[in-house]
Amino acid sequence: MLENVDLGKLIIRLTLGGLLLFHGIAKLLHGIGSIEGMLASHGLPAFLAYGVFIGEVIAPLMVILGYQTRIGALLIVFNMLVALVLVHTGQLLSLAGSGGWALELQGFFLFTAVAVIFLGPGRYKLKN
Repeated sequence: MLENVDLGKLIIRLTLGGLLLFHGIAKLLHGIGSIEGMLASHGLPAFLAYGVFIGEVIAPLMVILGYQTRIGALLIVFNMLVALVLVHTGQLLSLAGSGGWALELQGFFLFTAVAVIFLGPGRYKLKN
Protein backbone atom coordinates (compact mmCIF):
# COMPACT_ATOMS: atom_id res chain seq x y z
CA MET A 1 0.00 0.00 0.00
CA LEU A 2 2.77 2.42 0.86
CA GLU A 3 5.10 1.24 -1.90
CA ASN A 4 5.42 3.97 -4.52
CA VAL A 5 8.89 4.03 -6.05
CA ASP A 6 8.13 7.03 -8.24
CA LEU A 7 6.90 9.12 -5.30
CA GLY A 8 10.04 8.14 -3.38
CA LYS A 9 12.23 9.29 -6.27
CA LEU A 10 10.33 12.58 -6.42
CA ILE A 11 10.85 13.16 -2.69
CA ILE A 12 14.58 12.46 -3.02
CA ARG A 13 14.84 14.80 -6.03
CA LEU A 14 12.93 17.61 -4.30
CA THR A 15 14.99 17.26 -1.13
CA LEU A 16 18.37 17.19 -2.89
CA GLY A 17 17.54 19.94 -5.36
CA GLY A 18 15.62 22.12 -2.91
CA LEU A 19 18.22 22.09 -0.16
CA LEU A 20 21.13 22.68 -2.54
CA LEU A 21 19.26 25.44 -4.37
CA PHE A 22 19.22 27.49 -1.15
CA HIS A 23 23.04 27.54 -1.28
CA GLY A 24 22.92 28.72 -4.88
CA ILE A 25 20.41 31.46 -4.08
CA ALA A 26 22.66 32.67 -1.26
CA LYS A 27 25.53 32.95 -3.73
CA LEU A 28 23.32 34.82 -6.21
CA LEU A 29 22.37 37.27 -3.47
CA HIS A 30 25.74 37.67 -1.75
CA GLY A 31 28.26 36.98 -4.49
CA ILE A 32 31.03 34.47 -5.02
CA GLY A 33 34.04 36.50 -3.92
CA SER A 34 35.06 33.93 -1.32
CA ILE A 35 35.03 31.16 -3.93
CA GLU A 36 37.09 33.29 -6.31
CA GLY A 37 39.61 33.76 -3.50
CA MET A 38 39.80 30.04 -2.77
CA LEU A 39 40.38 29.26 -6.42
CA ALA A 40 43.09 31.90 -6.66
CA SER A 41 44.79 30.50 -3.55
CA HIS A 42 44.99 27.14 -5.35
CA GLY A 43 46.46 28.77 -8.47
CA LEU A 44 43.24 28.43 -10.45
CA PRO A 45 41.55 31.18 -12.48
CA ALA A 46 38.96 33.08 -10.44
CA PHE A 47 36.40 32.98 -13.27
CA LEU A 48 35.91 29.27 -12.54
CA ALA A 49 33.92 30.38 -9.49
CA TYR A 50 30.99 31.08 -11.78
CA GLY A 51 30.68 27.32 -12.19
CA VAL A 52 29.08 27.27 -8.76
CA PHE A 53 25.95 28.70 -10.37
CA ILE A 54 25.77 25.64 -12.62
CA GLY A 55 26.27 23.27 -9.67
CA GLU A 56 24.06 25.08 -7.16
CA VAL A 57 21.35 26.74 -9.25
CA ILE A 58 20.96 25.14 -12.68
CA ALA A 59 21.67 21.53 -11.67
CA PRO A 60 19.31 21.59 -8.65
CA LEU A 61 16.56 23.05 -10.84
CA MET A 62 17.14 20.24 -13.36
CA VAL A 63 16.85 17.67 -10.57
CA ILE A 64 13.76 19.29 -9.02
CA LEU A 65 11.97 19.48 -12.36
CA GLY A 66 13.08 16.06 -13.50
CA TYR A 67 14.57 17.53 -16.68
CA GLN A 68 17.77 15.74 -17.73
CA THR A 69 17.85 14.58 -14.12
CA ARG A 70 20.90 12.34 -14.37
CA ILE A 71 22.94 15.12 -15.98
CA GLY A 72 21.82 17.53 -13.26
CA ALA A 73 22.79 15.03 -10.58
CA LEU A 74 26.17 14.48 -12.25
CA LEU A 75 26.76 18.25 -12.20
CA ILE A 76 25.95 18.26 -8.48
CA VAL A 77 28.43 15.42 -7.88
CA PHE A 78 31.14 17.38 -9.70
CA ASN A 79 30.24 20.55 -7.77
CA MET A 80 30.47 18.72 -4.44
CA LEU A 81 33.78 17.05 -5.30
CA VAL A 82 35.25 20.46 -6.16
CA ALA A 83 33.90 21.88 -2.89
CA LEU A 84 35.38 18.99 -0.92
CA VAL A 85 38.81 19.45 -2.52
CA LEU A 86 38.89 23.26 -2.29
CA VAL A 87 37.28 23.80 1.09
CA HIS A 88 36.81 20.65 3.13
CA THR A 89 39.79 18.34 2.60
CA GLY A 90 40.96 18.87 6.18
CA GLN A 91 37.59 17.78 7.55
CA LEU A 92 37.23 14.46 5.73
CA LEU A 93 37.93 12.42 8.86
CA SER A 94 36.60 14.92 11.40
CA LEU A 95 33.61 14.75 13.68
CA ALA A 96 31.38 17.72 14.47
CA GLY A 97 30.73 18.89 18.02
CA SER A 98 27.47 16.92 18.00
CA GLY A 99 29.34 13.70 17.21
CA GLY A 100 28.29 13.41 13.56
CA TRP A 101 30.58 13.60 10.57
CA ALA A 102 31.79 17.16 10.07
CA LEU A 103 30.84 16.91 6.39
CA GLU A 104 27.35 15.47 6.80
CA LEU A 105 25.72 18.08 4.59
CA GLN A 106 28.31 17.83 1.84
CA GLY A 107 28.14 14.04 2.07
CA PHE A 108 24.36 14.15 1.81
CA PHE A 109 24.50 16.28 -1.34
CA LEU A 110 27.24 14.16 -2.90
CA PHE A 111 25.86 10.69 -2.19
CA THR A 112 22.21 11.57 -2.79
CA ALA A 113 23.20 12.97 -6.18
CA VAL A 114 25.02 9.71 -6.93
CA ALA A 115 21.87 7.81 -5.96
CA VAL A 116 19.77 10.00 -8.28
CA ILE A 117 22.16 9.22 -11.13
CA PHE A 118 21.44 5.50 -10.65
CA LEU A 119 17.73 5.84 -9.81
CA GLY A 120 16.73 8.31 -12.50
CA PRO A 121 13.87 10.77 -12.16
CA GLY A 122 10.93 8.41 -11.88
CA ARG A 123 7.52 9.01 -13.42
CA TYR A 124 6.92 12.50 -11.98
CA LYS A 125 9.11 14.64 -14.22
CA LEU A 126 9.09 17.03 -17.12
CA LYS A 127 9.04 15.25 -20.43
CA ASN A 128 12.46 15.38 -22.09
